[in-house]
Amino acid sequence: MKKILALVSFLLVATACTNQPSTNTNMGSNANMTTSKSAPPSEAEITAKEKAAWDAIKKKDYDAFGNMLASDYIEVTDEKVFDKAGIVADVKDFNLTDATFSDWKMLPIDNDAVILTYQTTVKATYKGAEVPPGPYRSAAVWVNRDGKWLAFYYQQTPVKTMPPTPSSSPSASKTETATASPAAKPAETGPDPIADEKLVWDAIKSKNHDAFAALLAADSVELEPDGFYDKAGSVKSVGMLDFSKFGLSDWKSAKIDSDAAFVTYLVTPPAGPNMGPERHSTIWVNRNGKWVALLHVGTPVAKPAPKSQAMPSMKM
Repeated sequence: MKKILALVSFLLVATACTNQPSTNTNMGSNANMTTSKSAPPSEAEITAKEKAAWDAIKKKDYDAFGNMLASDYIEVTDEKVFDKAGIVADVKDFNLTDATFSDWKMLPIDNDAVILTYQTTVKATYKGAEVPPGPYRSAAVWVNRDGKWLAFYYQQTPVKTMPPTPSSSPSASKTETATASPAAKPAETGPDPIADEKLVWDAIKSKNHDAFAALLAADSVELEPDGFYDKAGSVKSVGMLDFSKFGLSDWKSAKIDSDAAFVTYLVTPPAGPNMGPERHSTIWVNRNGKWVALLHVGTPVAKPAPKSQAMPSMKM
């Protein structure tokens, strides 16, 4: 499945979100969730599962592929947000002949959920049109459901050099720094990932970088076209641009388990030559009683293209 075309930063985003209309759609059903007391699988075991999903697509074994997905599976692409049924149907138009992988990293969420990040290069067609080979930065979440590990989420972004982005003048930057409020106490987060995500945007909009940093897990990661960022890199990036006029909409959320939640939404920037709408997603986790952001990925919305050039949804 995995949609090809990519990301700009969530953490490089700003926010005007709290006063904008939004739709809160809960995508997840919690009926099949369980809690285990055993340790999560090893990175090698989860990597093998991710590769097996790709292999099922290559073999066109769509039943096997579907059986690897949780019933509440979510895939965020440059076209739309897919559920399980939608992506299993869409991937039938994707003809994969080869895929290579590198830079595997596993980030545990808890004993029942893990994040897997890696880099992908593909040889494939979608509805007869050649797919750009990449490479792509990929993120997947696997969850334990009734003792079986299943894919819950996937999103990816191409590796590329970003064009120059408009920024404030040096004098304006100094003024902004002077009026920032880094010492302000950040608002309290909770199990609602939409509300938590809006707090992130509020912190960035007010240039309260300390508050922003406090909303990130110590081991948080961010996938960007121009790099793979840890917490320090994400915090450093938020002061580079002014996102105060960005709009947020099309909110959807899902519960991963009792200590983790997912949110995805549409980010609309002000009109500009190098910027367009993007789909952003974040995994929020409960760490020692506080909800913090652990993973963020964003994918630019694809520009309209002739049908023969439409980009595919890809999975693993």
